[in-house]
This record gives sequence, C-alpha cells and structure tokens, in this order.
Amino acid sequence: MLLLLVGHASAQQTERRVALVIGNGQYHYVPRLANPTSDARLIAETLQSLGFTLVGGKAQLDLDKTAFDRTVQDFGNAIQRARIALFYYAGHGIQVRGSNYLVPVSANPTKEADVDFELLNADLVLRQMEGAGTRLNLLILDACRNNPLAGRGLRATGGGLAQMKAPEGTLISYATQPGNVAQDGTNGHSPYTAALASAFRKPGLDLFAVFNQTALEVKKRTGGEQQPWMASSPIEGQFYFASAPEQQPAKPPQPLPPTPRDNADAVEIAFWNSVKDAKHPDAFLTYLQSYPKGKFTGLAQLKIKELTEPPVAKPQENPRPKGPHYPGNVNP
Repeated sequence: MLLLLVGHASAQQTERRVALVIGNGQYHYVPRLANPTSDARLIAETLQSLGFTLVGGKAQLDLDKTAFDRTVQDFGNAIQRARIALFYYAGHGIQVRGSNYLVPVSANPTKEADVDFELLNADLVLRQMEGAGTRLNLLILDACRNNPLAGRGLRATGGGLAQMKAPEGTLISYATQPGNVAQDGTNGHSPYTAALASAFRKPGLDLFAVFNQTALEVKKRTGGEQQPWMASSPIEGQFYFASAPEQQPAKPPQPLPPTPRDNADAVEIAFWNSVKDAKHPDAFLTYLQSYPKGKFTGLAQLKIKELTEPPVAKPQENPRPKGPHYPGNVNP
C-alpha cells in the first residue's frame, strides 16, 4: 500500500500542470485597454477547470514592474519538474530592436534606454521554462495591439510583435501574425482569447488542433482581418487540454512519440495554414525565413510577388490604318 501511494504521488508530480495568467489593462501612463483583465479571468477559470495549478491561485491583474518581475520569478520556481508550463499574457506588448516586451501598468519610458527597466522582455519567460525540466512549454501572447509608446521618440519600436524562436519542447502562440495588430474586442473579450478558451474545453482536440481551431475561429470572427500565428519546436508525445478522443481507453495511454520528421511536417503545415491568406508580404517572408526549403516555398514566393509587384499593364494594340494596303508598301 505504501508503494502504491508513493507511486501515485510520483505520477501526480510528473503530470503536474502549472500556469501563470496575467492581464494588464488599467495603465497609468499609456492608453488603457478594456478587455485584458476579463480575458485573463476567463483563461484562468478555464485552465483551473482543466487541472492546471495557477501561480497565485488566480489570474494576476494589472501588475506594475515590481509585481511583474516577482510573479515571473515565482512562476519559474513553481514549474520545476512539472510536466506542462503555460504562460498567458493579455495587455500591451511591443517589439524593440526585434525583441518582444510586455508592458506593466506602471510603464512610462521616455527614451529607448528605459525599456529594459520599465518593461519585461518576453525572453525572460522562456528562460524560466528552459531551466525547469518541463516536457511541454506554452507561451501565449494576446498582446499584439497598437503600439502604446508611439509618439514618444522610441524610434526602434515597431507595430505588433516580432517572431521568437521556440526552445525545445515549446509552442509560442500569438494573437496575430508577426508585425500585425490584433483586435482588443468589443464584447468583453478579445476575439483570440474567446476562441482560445472555447477550444481549450473541447474534448478530443490535441495541442496543435486547439491552436488551429482557434486560428480558424478568429479568422471567421474578424472577417479575415486577424489571423493567429504560432511557432513551435518539435514536441514529443501528444497533449490534450480537455480529454483524449472518446474511442481511446478511459485510462490515458502512453502514446508513442511521433518521429521528428512527422512533428516538423505538422508544425510547418500548421504554420503555412496560419499565413496562407495573409494580405501582407511580411507573413510569407517569415515563412521563408523559417522554412527556406519548405513544402510551400514556391507558393510563398508567388504570394510575395503578387503582394509587392504592381500589375503589369497590358499593351494596347494599334488599330489597323484605314485605306488600301499593298504588299511591300507601308501605309502612311
């Protein structure tokens, strides 16, 4: 009996799911956002219902820089030896010199040199995950809204978020494509978070199916104006937020991990599906940078050509001159 109890406790430890959910909306010095706090509450409640342990016990709302730093450090400690680590953030986010920064509610940078002290570099979250020994890491950013620091003279800031490299066993999901701007939403939740929470709860959807379903729903809700995007390294095994398909035994099996090639193909296809209808060439340039010899390289190059080259005007044919024409003579 003692051995059984110890084994059960060990299994719980290896299957432990830990999440940090943050929503920042009530900014002090930059434009406020209506929905991030309600978005964070929705995701927190959804994850708790699916067996996740939340850092702080609930959604962390309207964090200033000190609280933001401390909470991310607490997250790094909490995910040690967990099976799954999930970080969700809703609020302002910007890119500066190709790096993504999350914006605490107290942020008030007046020059570019202030950025590292006033904001939080998203790479810091990835570093917490890398050293934790988790099998699966998820970084979810609903933070691609308009640049809140526009007009402050921070010339290196850009619209939307930049592409990030996914470390081993990591999936990064953005509310929209790199460099694009996502909608905040008008009904209490952003289109991305509302679709994501719904997909989380659907039984039988594995990890990639959840984010693909989310992308399709957001594209539908926004009339194609917003298309979520993700980056992933090869991920071993299968993961279900809600439950595995019904035809599987009640006791979760230990699935054989797919080959690295299968994983890579699935990631590339999901990547292409998320950008194939984009209206801006940057989305296809991002694909080519990630997969220079990919399955869809030719299509991506054609898309870039269509979106960047002006249409070629069809030459007008000169009408035949009126009057008689004799062989060997040229009509005036």
